[in-house]
Amino acid sequence: MTTEPTLKELSQSVRGRLAPHYGAGEADSMTKMIVEEMLHYSPVDAVLRKDNTISSFMCGKIDKVVERLLADEPIQYIFGKARFYGADIRVSPSVLIPRPETEELVDIIVKEQGDKPDLKVLDLCTGSGCLAVTLARVLKFADVEGVDISSDALKVAGENASDAHVRVKWREADVLSLVPPASPVYDVIVSNPPYVLDSEKAGMDRNVLDHEPWIALFVPDDDPLKFYGPIASFASKALVAGGRLYLEVNPLCADRIVGELNGRGFKNVECLLDISGRRRFVTATSPMDYD
Repeated sequence: MTTEPTLKELSQSVRGRLAPHYGAGEADSMTKMIVEEMLHYSPVDAVLRKDNTISSFMCGKIDKVVERLLADEPIQYIFGKARFYGADIRVSPSVLIPRPETEELVDIIVKEQGDKPDLKVLDLCTGSGCLAVTLARVLKFADVEGVDISSDALKVAGENASDAHVRVKWREADVLSLVPPASPVYDVIVSNPPYVLDSEKAGMDRNVLDHEPWIALFVPDDDPLKFYGPIASFASKALVAGGRLYLEVNPLCADRIVGELNGRGFKNVECLLDISGRRRFVTATSPMDYD
């Protein structure tokens, strides 16, 4: 544009460039986010100020964002944040962008545990800390820990805890070789570990494959329970009697994970559907008996 456009004209231009690549609905959402992040206009402000002119300098900055989006860089990484369970959390290429299904996992935990105070909670493969931080925020006086193998991920998780004004203990460790405590400690163990099969890469979008950390996504086809076996083994010794295990899983492997937990003596093993009707979550009760 040779003259400084109005906000309405700029928005139409951005939307028009993004729509062929992302579709009209996604392009509209991205345009609104660009306006909010770059110009600090809420959706209401954007309507009220649609005739305001936008400087050439700002148009240039927005153009660079659009170019990055057209190169399949996730908008969450561009702006360094994602929305999760009603709050913004920081993200970087060191961590996965939280998915809506993981918010559903929080709902499941809150429904079962929301009225219980002073729970001891452990989040394995914490990544951005979205689960650990959110549970620390919504559960009553919970004592929450988060474990991840990546120091870069734990740095992001720590920033998210600070932003949310909650206390979470972070530990850098490999979940595959985690040593259980000498005696059961945790009321809740939750994990959303890597579970996408290598063979599923072919059907995935470039913005995921080219930008999100593979270490947090993929497992070999010949070892789909790579993380679930060690997690189940650890949880069987670390959960107190009546303690609960909550897992996000690959629907393709849900039956095998249920079998793994049953084989280790877990009780009340149940597979739950996500909002799309896919077998996305597995919950179970500790094999420990009350004295």
